[in-house]
Amino acid sequence: MKAVHYEGPFKVSVKEVDEPKIEHPDDAIIKVTTAAICGSDLHMYQGRTAAESGLIFGHENMGIVTEVGPGVTLLEKGDRIVLPFNVADGRCRNCEEGKTAFCTGVNPGFAGGAYGYVAMGPYAGGQAQYLRVPYADFNALKLPKGTEHEADFALLADIFPTGWHGLVLSGFQPGESVAIFGAGPVGLMAAYSAVIRGASRVFVVDQVAERLQAAEKIGCTPINFTESDPVEQIIQKNGGMVDRAVDAVGYQAVDKSGNKEQPNIVLDQLIMVTRPTGGLGIPGLYVPSDPGAPDEQSGKGQILISFGKLFEKGLSLGTGQCNVKKYNRYLRDLIISGRAKPSFVVSHEVDIDDASDAYEKFDKRIDGYTKVLIHPNGPIDKLQG
Repeated sequence: MKAVHYEGPFKVSVKEVDEPKIEHPDDAIIKVTTAAICGSDLHMYQGRTAAESGLIFGHENMGIVTEVGPGVTLLEKGDRIVLPFNVADGRCRNCEEGKTAFCTGVNPGFAGGAYGYVAMGPYAGGQAQYLRVPYADFNALKLPKGTEHEADFALLADIFPTGWHGLVLSGFQPGESVAIFGAGPVGLMAAYSAVIRGASRVFVVDQVAERLQAAEKIGCTPINFTESDPVEQIIQKNGGMVDRAVDAVGYQAVDKSGNKEQPNIVLDQLIMVTRPTGGLGIPGLYVPSDPGAPDEQSGKGQILISFGKLFEKGLSLGTGQCNVKKYNRYLRDLIISGRAKPSFVVSHEVDIDDASDAYEKFDKRIDGYTKVLIHPNGPIDKLQG
């Protein structure tokens, strides 16, 4: 089968690899209909992780079941499913508590597993024609048969739940004001979630015009941080500090020039823009080791922030990857009912043979590349089972 194969920094290729097989009674195999390229994939693509050549990318996956192991009882051939990017066993203490992003049974020595991602276990990614799904009954979310809402449902694997999770981490309540830093796919999903959930005002901070325009179209106030201090802009427009703030940028944040990396800048801005006793949600990725960090401390994941001001203001904060299963069923039903259409963030849909070109354009933010969906087995309207 064809699969997107990591070669090294700034190089991926599409190669022929062996099709996956059932390895455990609880496994299933799916024919991948859609897999997304995530901003997190770019961290590996850019050489900013310990990813090694040979890794098959793709943690945002959906498709049609083609085979099930003898232990699978809830799925059958022909089912259309979407998968959380989290690989979880459903058996450990964290899974029992709903913290599936931190499963201790799928990745020895580490809490958490994922498809096609460095240090997240031995699980091949889904930017390929077929994918093995471990603990399939637990991990799969069934979808209506057919091809309707394909692009919307694909976003249930990661970015829609992750954006929603950012708000939950912040302690958001309907009627509150929110500042979202970062208008990439996760940031736009956090902003969209805030709109759906009844925020009084939503401010979205970025420097890319197309992203800020997308935020404005869903009812948010765009803030270009290269024009002036975004904290001051938000406080002036809001008539004071906001109730909640979300970091959807992570460790590759840049300074006011928009070019030089400054890993602590967004975290500090969250602290400064949020009212006393407000809350911060930090779903943006931070790593314990960064080979390309701008300084030695950041390279060890040690980020200098204004902790004194955080303490003085009595701010609460939540961090960590999204427990996708906590949200995806409910977000699926919002999509089915017509109350949510997250696919407005999708800019391009490509065949797997065009994946290498798509990675390059997405990385360089050219031709409007914002969120890319790969269809490894061809056009969706031709895939009915």
